[in-house]
Amino acid sequence: MVEHGDVRVVHKGGSKINFREPALSTDSRFLLCASGESVKVFSTATEECLHALQGHTDLITGVLLRPSNHLQAYSCSLDGTVRLWDFTDGILIRWAKSNRVNIWCCFIYVWTVHLHVCACTELFQLVAVHLPQCGEQLVEAKELSAVLSNISSNPAASAFGREVRIFRCLEVYFFKKHKSYSFFLKKDNQKGGKNTFTCITCHPTEDCIASGHEDGKIRLWRNFNHRKEYTYSTLHWHHSAVSSLSGTNLLSGGVESVLVQWRYNQESQRDFLPRLGGAITHISVSPDGALFCTSHSDNKITIIQSCVKVSAVIQGLVKGDRIRTDLMIEPRSKALVLNGKPGHLQFYSLQRDKLLYNLDIVQQEYIHESGLEQFEVVMAAFDASGSWLATVEERKQKAPELELNLKLWAFDDQKQSFVLNTTISAPHEGRITALCFPHVSDGQTTMLVSTSRDGHFKAWQLAAPAHTEDEGPSWSCDFLGAYHSLVPECCCFSADSSLLAVGFQEVVTVWTPASWELLTTLSQPPGAVRDLCFGRLSCSKYLLGATTSRLLCCWNLLTCSLEWVTSMDVSLLLADPLSENMAAFCFEAGSTDLFVFKPGEPRPLFSHKALCSGRVTHAVFVPREVMLESCDEASQWLNCSHLYFLTQSMDLLTFITKAEEDKLTASSKQLVVSDDVAMTPFHLLLGKHRDHSAGINEVGSLTLRLNRFHRPTCIFLCSMFVQSLLISKEEEMESEKEEEDSDGEMESRISRPEHMPSGESGCAAPALTKEEVRELRRLKKLDHSWMKGLLD
Repeated sequence: MVEHGDVRVVHKGGSKINFREPALSTDSRFLLCASGESVKVFSTATEECLHALQGHTDLITGVLLRPSNHLQAYSCSLDGTVRLWDFTDGILIRWAKSNRVNIWCCFIYVWTVHLHVCACTELFQLVAVHLPQCGEQLVEAKELSAVLSNISSNPAASAFGREVRIFRCLEVYFFKKHKSYSFFLKKDNQKGGKNTFTCITCHPTEDCIASGHEDGKIRLWRNFNHRKEYTYSTLHWHHSAVSSLSGTNLLSGGVESVLVQWRYNQESQRDFLPRLGGAITHISVSPDGALFCTSHSDNKITIIQSCVKVSAVIQGLVKGDRIRTDLMIEPRSKALVLNGKPGHLQFYSLQRDKLLYNLDIVQQEYIHESGLEQFEVVMAAFDASGSWLATVEERKQKAPELELNLKLWAFDDQKQSFVLNTTISAPHEGRITALCFPHVSDGQTTMLVSTSRDGHFKAWQLAAPAHTEDEGPSWSCDFLGAYHSLVPECCCFSADSSLLAVGFQEVVTVWTPASWELLTTLSQPPGAVRDLCFGRLSCSKYLLGATTSRLLCCWNLLTCSLEWVTSMDVSLLLADPLSENMAAFCFEAGSTDLFVFKPGEPRPLFSHKALCSGRVTHAVFVPREVMLESCDEASQWLNCSHLYFLTQSMDLLTFITKAEEDKLTASSKQLVVSDDVAMTPFHLLLGKHRDHSAGINEVGSLTLRLNRFHRPTCIFLCSMFVQSLLISKEEEMESEKEEEDSDGEMESRISRPEHMPSGESGCAAPALTKEEVRELRRLKKLDHSWMKGLLD
């Protein structure tokens, strides 16, 4: 059994961009947000991702601009590191690591001449980390000092105010005094009210704190310099909890999807921007106040121009409370397809990490009201060529009142999207349990199979129109199958589509779609079969099934006998379409284990214990555009396809090999420079001549030399250059005299081309004016010796 030595689980594509509050650059041109293990840099004008700042090896928990340099930003991660980036060029400048704490969230402030990072550790302490100024790219953060204890792990519960104070709920910490004061609501406000603090922010220039509460109220706290004389006032518009606060003119948001702007010292005047989409989770304001941005629960960031209009929308992979469909790959665009907005399927490009489009399946207006039963997309399937899409939508959870619709969608080449072809109301009398197309890649798909709790499976056939006036072919039921009144739970076509396996509780039936003849039944130990999967390529003779009795069974279809059986609680079983490999996600002791194997070999190719907490019920193999040529035994199973899976907490994860990771790291390596040296073209030009094989000490000394060279010589060279351009009075008089003496000579030179032979007329140089001649003579007399000294 091969362990996961050179294979690592990462967030790659489809990560949450609403996980932490985004940051807007000083000039409002860029937006930075944490996205899994990278920091995405978006253009606020075009919505395009300009850079993905990669280097962290775990989830990024905070992104903040550097106060002293508007072109740099910090990021912190669960890998225990803080990294400094030049986000405009995508360059890693420095990173610091501490072996003593894991950094959960990050706040930046400047105190005296040192830069500190306040980090909420896994012990829920707020600590100040001193990042030393040096030329090395990797530094160790050794100086740690605890500031506060027992703080909230939610960054919204902490904020920075004027004169570098930290406000956590209503505990105010004064850095100069090294004291903290606690403030409380009045007793009459505590009775019968939900006064739990949900978020907090500070006015950037005034001594004012705004706190949001679970009851939808906002309280403004003032005069907290005097512990016994503090006051607060109450603002109220939100009907539910306030989720975020920000801005000089206070901005607030919540589940209403409305951005509310409160005028400072004129709180009765409010501006509203409604219908922004999902619930607002974070609000950010650019330093110049030109742009606002809101993060939403549907993994979206909206960029707003001064609370007036929406100027851009950056949409990530939508992840609701649960995913009802499987993870699917659309064969044409190679996009990941799953549930998106209510009643929609989303098509998401994993390569570009961008939402392509949403397909409205239900085609009804969704009403945001709790307890209201509405149609929901619960199942979908593509044929092998991507020409047809089948969807199932249902309403009501109770079986007697269940409403079902089966829809078939045809791909339209002109619209480059799927168009509804056939709607079948009540295709079964019970809930549909499985849906599958045969594996036909030549575009001639004419069959669809569905199984249901009504005890039947149906084969749907694409037929020509019965009447000539009909628009085109449509789908209808061609065969109805059953087995001893048992309930079918799953179905699967073989690789060549010549066989169909249907699991009827404890019995697996094998049918031939050509004549719908029952070929054989396969027995297995007690337990209902909940998942079936045929082998591929050289393993196509095998059929595998996972049972509710925590067994994984493998049948040999040539002998119609049980080949092997092993004890494991398989929650998901799937096959790689480009190889013989199969993946089994197994639930054990509260977490999921992964086993990758070939049905014909007893030894797994790869295993990963405790992959994630909870059960994994959604995964998909994604074919690679370019196959890997890995010789490492632990990663060979990733040569043909990626394996993506969705955790119980709705995180989309995948596997990356060490070779891929090294390639990404090498592409992001840049010249190691001190972060206070300007990134000028001349500075980068000198950096190209650095010996890349030099060690860390040599790099540090080179950085020091560059630093010494760059700082003092700028003023020195500038003064020399300006002095060289100045002309004394005597030189000016001599120059004028020489110009008068040479006027006649220049006139004769200018008229000379008229008497040149005709064969040389095409090569004659253009005539110079008197002003151009005077300028050339002046430049010739300049002193350029300062450049020679610089080169030496």
